[in-house]
Amino acid sequence: MYGCRVIQKAFEWIPIPLRIMLAEELKGHVVECVRDQNGNHVVQKIIEEVPTKHLTFIVETLVGKVYEFSTHAYGCRVIQRLLEKCSDEEKQPLLKEILQRTAELSKDPYGNYVVQHVLSGGPALARKAIIRTMTSHVLQLSRHKFSSNVIEKCCIHGDDADRDVILDDVIGKGDNSPLVQMVRDQYGNYVIQRLLEVTNVMQRNRLIANIVERVPNLRKLNFGKHIIAKIEKVAGTNL
Repeated sequence: MYGCRVIQKAFEWIPIPLRIMLAEELKGHVVECVRDQNGNHVVQKIIEEVPTKHLTFIVETLVGKVYEFSTHAYGCRVIQRLLEKCSDEEKQPLLKEILQRTAELSKDPYGNYVVQHVLSGGPALARKAIIRTMTSHVLQLSRHKFSSNVIEKCCIHGDDADRDVILDDVIGKGDNSPLVQMVRDQYGNYVIQRLLEVTNVMQRNRLIANIVERVPNLRKLNFGKHIIAKIEKVAGTNL
């Protein structure tokens, strides 16, 4: 508990060659440190303070186990630090495994933060891949406590073309529109509110028109007043 703080402070002040030497002492012990409530902070500090070209042993240790560590209370933090500090080439093996299990990670209490991290600052191709995966299950994932937050991040960090895709999936076709169930849902309604915030004028008008048409009893719904308040705020009109 106390030793880990000394080690972390050392990595802030000692010369880089010595930082590299100390970091190498963790070879063969990365997994046990990442899983430890104190050791994981040291691994994070090493990732922050040592040039990433000297940390390939950490990445190589986690490759093949990215899902396992992304869904771990401490491991998810280490994965996020690597995604922040490594070059696109260095983190490619990690991203590959994240993209293979995006939907599963999004529903995990810890894994969802890893996916959100990629959406917030990851390479454009990775963001696009996540958005495609998430929007193909938009209703199911929007009604889930954790993955609904990832859907919101898709809305925020996508471009207009991405938001067109999300809107198409939310509005749907015919009478079975996911929109109706999302407006009524304790988590899904936040996704609708987020869309109202981040879409362009044309997209927002399309969404509002569909809400008014498909959910005529909006004021009577538990979460309807929140949707109404958001529409009135962003559109500057009274419903």
